[in-house]
Order: sequence, then C-alpha cells, then structure tokens
Amino acid sequence: MQKPNVVLSKGVHRQNEIIKIVFAKNDLILIKLKEMDCLRWSKTLASWYVPLSACPYTRLYTLLKDVAYIDYKQFLVSDITNPLNNDKTKLPEIVSIKKPVNCLGELNDEQKIKLNIFKKWLVSKRYAASTIETYTDALKTFLRYYNNTPIEELNNQSLIDFNNDYIIKNKFSASFQNQVVNAIKLFFSRVEDKKLQPELIHRPKRPKLLPNVLSKEEVKQILNALSNIKHKAMLGLIYSCGLRRSELLNLKLNNIDSKRHLLIIKQSKGRKDRIVPLSEKTIELLRTYFEAYKPKEWLFEGQDRSQRYDESSLAAVLKQAVEKCRISKPITLHWLRHSYATHLLENGTDLRYIQEILGHSRSTTTEIYTHVSNLSIQKVISPFDSL
Repeated sequence: MQKPNVVLSKGVHRQNEIIKIVFAKNDLILIKLKEMDCLRWSKTLASWYVPLSACPYTRLYTLLKDVAYIDYKQFLVSDITNPLNNDKTKLPEIVSIKKPVNCLGELNDEQKIKLNIFKKWLVSKRYAASTIETYTDALKTFLRYYNNTPIEELNNQSLIDFNNDYIIKNKFSASFQNQVVNAIKLFFSRVEDKKLQPELIHRPKRPKLLPNVLSKEEVKQILNALSNIKHKAMLGLIYSCGLRRSELLNLKLNNIDSKRHLLIIKQSKGRKDRIVPLSEKTIELLRTYFEAYKPKEWLFEGQDRSQRYDESSLAAVLKQAVEKCRISKPITLHWLRHSYATHLLENGTDLRYIQEILGHSRSTTTEIYTHVSNLSIQKVISPFDSL
C-alpha cells in the first residue's frame, strides 16, 4: 500500500515564520503530529503548522517517516548546507538546531518519579486540589523543557533561561509565570532540598483591574428574567450572599441556618470556614425552591441527584438570563459577587465586615470596591460646576 504524501513548506502566519504541513485527511498522520506540543491549526491557512523558530525538522521526519512520504521540495532553509533534492526518504543534514521555543520534550523516568513525589508531598500537606493541579502542571512544563538535563544540574540560571526563552518569548501570562516560579521554588526546597533564588527573576506586575459591577436595576432585571425557581434561587443566592461559584455548588442542606439567618460556608478558598448573613427575602426564596425540588444532600443537585449541579450549566443559566434582558455586557457569575460587595459598601456597610463576609484574607483586596462605588465617586465635585 502506497504511503500518503505530507508536504512541508515554509510560510508566514501572524507575522511569524512557520512550517506549513499539508496532507490529505489521515488519522494516523494527525495522531503522529499531535505528539508535538507546538502543532497548531490555522483556519486562515486551512492547514496544520509549527513555528519555524522551534526548528522541528528532524522531529517531523522522525514522527512521519514510517507513515508517510515527506515532500520538502518547497521547503528552503538558509541554515541547510546541502541543496534539497527530490528524495522523499531522506532529510537533508541540518547544520544548527536552536533550542525549541514552543516545543517541549517528554518527561524522562527520573522526572516522572520526582514529579510524583512532589504531588504526593502537596497532597500530604493538604493543598487544595486546584492548587495541586496548578503546581504539578507548572513544574511539569519546566521539567519537560529540561528533559535532557539531570535535575541535580538545574540551577538559578536554568530558571532564568526558562523564564526568558520559554515563558516570555511565548508571551505567556504573568499569572502563569508566577505559578511556575512558585511551583519550582517549592519543588526544589521540599523535594530536592536545594534552594533556588526565584527573586533573581523579575516577577511580573499584575495588572490592576477594577471589578465589574452591575447596577441594582440590572441585577433585578436578570433575576426576574428567570422563570425556573431553581435557577432564580442559585443566582439569587450568589448575589445576596456574595458567593463564589464553587461555594454555591458545594453547599449542602446543613449549611443553612434559617433560624439564625446565616449561611455557613465550609472550607472555601484558603481552606477557610466563614458565615454569611441570609436576608429574610433570600430565605423565602430558598423555601419556595425547597418545596418545589426537595433536595436531599446537595443544596442544588444536578440531573443525577447524587451529584451537585454542574458548573457549565450554571454559567449557561446566567447567559440565557442576560440574553433575555438584552444586556450587551459580557457578564459572568463573578460579576454578581462584585456587585454584592459594591452595593454593600454603597449602603454604608463597613469595609471590615465586607472583608469577613467575602472571605478575603487581606483588607487591600476588599478596598478595590471603593474605586467602583457610586457613593464615593458621586461625592467628588467637578471644578467645572463652579465656573
């Protein structure tokens, strides 16, 4: 059976040089290509491609030589000394191969063992599941970048080079950069008993963004657009108590103390318990919901009543309500939490109480709401009025 052709050609996409990979639809070829983390699909080019800066010539050849004929007649590269020929089974000798910028290698056996040890250490220290996943993924990226370097040889310069040549060149976010640095610092100090100096890397400044806030009229409009009492109870509780999405979905029946008008939130962000005041109107809304749905364990159950309500379904509920209201803002569930805090401040609630209700560890986090409160802004008198 004749092997299918794969045509490689040099091109430009989004102002970056690329290697364009063209072939007739073939699942086996695609499976092989997807072993490269730097593989991308372009709707504009209608083809797969890899960044030329990653120099994956030999990698491409190794992956595809057994399943396809590689046609590289159109592929001309300045650092190849031998002229290209029509031989479809040999790849020209490459004089220089730069360190890949976008591609990462596979973990070696030592790295897999150490990564597993690190994960077990995080579990034993009772880190949150989301933190464990974030830190292990960040460390895995770093180790894959240095998959040909023994772990004991990695040092401060390795961390600096990784930051400059991988994170910054690929324009990854500041939060990703901080996550990687934190994970690496923890790994070397706790697993390797070796201190690196992350301070040598310039930590990116986080952008200072104002929270997105809805008016009370907009919140009322969104809640009134919901005909399903369960949906109204979920979004109403997020707003009336300033809850995070995960906090709402993790609520159980015993978290509600209707006699004391309190909502008890267990082991939320930072593994903290806290109590939040429940208004009489919110309690009445929940009672109506109880009578209609009669939940057994989770306050808001999914289609499978033994499971909690699905996160994506909750986001869809809000999206549908916003569309009904014809509000053009890109509203998310967290906007309701921000709106709750801002409206509390505008009602005269002390910042210290708001901090406790929201579960903020630092008062500076809560103080951001003073910048979006209409109450404080409206007190500012423009000098234009006195002209």
